[in-house]
Amino acid sequence: MRAENLLQVQQRSQKCSVGCPVLDNFLRGGFPCNSVTELVGESGCGKTQLCLQLVLSAQLPPSRGGLSASSIYIHTEFPFPFRRLRQLSRAFRSSHPHLPCSDPCDRVFVRAVHSADELVHVIPTIEMFLLHSRSPWLPVRVIVIDSIAALFRSDFENTGSDLRRRSSLFFKISGGLRWLAKRYGLAVVVTNQVVDVIGGGGAEMRIGNLNGLYSSGRRVCPALGLAWAHCVNSRLFLSKDEVVVDGDQPVKTRRITLVFAPHLSHSSSQFVIKTEGVFGVDTQQQETNV
Repeated sequence: MRAENLLQVQQRSQKCSVGCPVLDNFLRGGFPCNSVTELVGESGCGKTQLCLQLVLSAQLPPSRGGLSASSIYIHTEFPFPFRRLRQLSRAFRSSHPHLPCSDPCDRVFVRAVHSADELVHVIPTIEMFLLHSRSPWLPVRVIVIDSIAALFRSDFENTGSDLRRRSSLFFKISGGLRWLAKRYGLAVVVTNQVVDVIGGGGAEMRIGNLNGLYSSGRRVCPALGLAWAHCVNSRLFLSKDEVVVDGDQPVKTRRITLVFAPHLSHSSSQFVIKTEGVFGVDTQQQETNV
């Protein structure tokens, strides 16, 4: 398949709204199905917040930007934020009172995974679940893994054999996720962490459109290095670095920036996190980088 044909396929792929018109506009409709999208950023920048909002928005009908779908949420490093999901669910239900499900949380299937090897073995069970789950549940169309970096934090040393084993697991996991995404039309979203860049940086800073990533005044780069960068179809960088005034109260803003994607132009958008959810800043405050 030629590059231009691949781009056309990506543009035709169904997308899932993230529940905010400003961010959906930035993403040209939302997170794409049939591919793996990575959200990378430091702790507290909004990765989990976006993922929680996504799995709720997936339940909307396609006419409203959703997929009429349930979701699988795999969490890897801390207790799943049930309280926050329920808080967002109440706001979501209030905004969409005509949804058939009385509790949107019932359509988010949660699974804890504690190691990369465990995730490799879980992926085939996900396919069995996709094949055999039936009404009254909506079909699963979204899978979230939050976060992928946590699975590789402590089990590997900087030796040749461990690096080879880590790369092998990268490709097993990404190959399984891509297969599921394409076979079942899924939107797969993984979160990743960052590490500080010391000195002049490394080759990973050349991946995508940006020569440098900055968050909270620090230069950072995505965790897991070059090998993992080639395992995802799209990468979005989330950062926190500004404060705006909303009335008398300071409000922390975050920024979401495209690093690479076959279907998006290089741009960024500010957003804020509120009790009711994640909201993009007015489109006049978005910027497009040249």
